[in-house]
Amino acid sequence: MGHTAFKVVIPARYASTRLPGKPLLDLGGKPMVVRVGERARLSGADEIWVATDHPEVRSVVEAHEFAALMTRSDHLTGTDRLAEVAQQRGWSRDTIIVNVQGDEPLIEPEIIARTARQLAISGADIATVAHPITEAGDFFNPNVVKVVCRADGDAAYFSRAPIPYARDHFARENGGETLPAGFPAYRHVGLYAYRASFLQAYAGLTVAPTEQFESLEQLRALWHGYRISVLLVDAAPAPGVDTPEDAERMRKLFDRAGNSE
Repeated sequence: MGHTAFKVVIPARYASTRLPGKPLLDLGGKPMVVRVGERARLSGADEIWVATDHPEVRSVVEAHEFAALMTRSDHLTGTDRLAEVAQQRGWSRDTIIVNVQGDEPLIEPEIIARTARQLAISGADIATVAHPITEAGDFFNPNVVKVVCRADGDAAYFSRAPIPYARDHFARENGGETLPAGFPAYRHVGLYAYRASFLQAYAGLTVAPTEQFESLEQLRALWHGYRISVLLVDAAPAPGVDTPEDAERMRKLFDRAGNSE
C-alpha cells in the first residue's frame, strides 16, 4: 500500500467559551496546541499548519517550530476556517487535508494517517471516523452522535437520535437498558479528512434543514450529495479537552508522564 500524501490543519481559536486561551493551556511544559502538533508530526503528514485567529497563539506555535497561519476570527464553522487555509496556501483540488482539533493532545498519529488513507482509497469527498457503541447509555445520549453506514462504507445519516432502532429488542425490555447482540450502532468521532475540492465548494453550500435541527454540520455535505466515507475503528480515541475539569485531568496526565521520563 503506497503512502498517502496529506496535510494536517489544526484550528486553534483563542477564545473558547468554557476555557479562555485554551490552545495555550500548559501541558507538561508545552502549550496544548503544540502537543497536538507533535502528535500530527508523527502521523507522516507532509505539512502541518496551525490555523488561528490570535497573534499570541501564532507566536507561541512558531516559537516551537510549527507553521502557523492567521485566519479570520468570524468563521462560523471549523470547515470555513479550513477552507480559508486551503485557499491561502493555494492547495490543488485533489489535496487531502486532515482537520485535527487543537484540543486533542492525545490523538493517535496512526488514526490521523488512517483517516487520510480512507479518503484516498474510497474516492469520497470526506472521510471520518466511528467506533462501535457498547453501552445503552451512550446510544440514547443525544450528545453522542450516531452514524448509520451503507454497504460501501459511506455514511447514510448522522443523528443525535438513537439510530438504528432495535424495535423488537427495545419493546421487549421496556425502554433500553441493554443493546442487542450484533447491533450495528456506531459513535461518530469528529476527525475529518477533506479533499480541497470540497472545501472550495463548501462556502457556496446552503445550510441543510436537518443540520439546523440536529446541530450537526456534516449533514450539510450529505444533503448536497457529497460522499462521506467512514473509517471504523475498534475503540474510542483518547478524549479531548472541553471543560476546566478535562484540562485539569490532562494536566495531571502530562505531569505524570514528564516525571516518569
